[in-house]
Amino acid sequence: MDPASQDINLNSPNKGLDVDHSDNLSDVHVEGAVRNAANPLPPGLTEEEAQELRTELTKVEEEINTLRQVLSAKERHAIELKRKLGLSPLNELKQNLTKSWQDVQTSNAYLSASATLDDITHSEAYKKTQETLSQAGQKTSAALTTVGSAISKKLGDMRALPFSNSFSSNYSIRHSISMPAMR
Repeated sequence: MDPASQDINLNSPNKGLDVDHSDNLSDVHVEGAVRNAANPLPPGLTEEEAQELRTELTKVEEEINTLRQVLSAKERHAIELKRKLGLSPLNELKQNLTKSWQDVQTSNAYLSASATLDDITHSEAYKKTQETLSQAGQKTSAALTTVGSAISKKLGDMRALPFSNSFSSNYSIRHSISMPAMR
């Protein structure tokens, strides 16, 4: 098989097959013209050198295709091994996140920020602010408890009243049902 007559386009369905160039007018030799007008030879390159380069290019492209096939087979094999070992993409993500977090914790920026935060938490201003906020929280909690108790007591008182006494004498359920809504 003559490498020059092979289709070397990787996307071609005819890759590696002999291609009939008999109807290709660009290969017709015309006196004083370059052999292939669509693909002229660069200056200083002989036809023999161009043929050697085409042959080498064909071999390299075949090797690339073979390597792609090998890589694809290796990737499928790796997926199968991971499946047999019980390694799922979620487990891998967890491992990656754990490793990344460990890397962050040992980084200089994290250690520096942690030391700065430690200095802040031991400062007098931080302690005073923390104490003030703690007292405010306790007082707010006590106030909300008091409000909650008052509401509970009021609801209990309302339950104790008979149903008919819970409405004023001017307003009854019958009145609200019989009166059309104001529009």
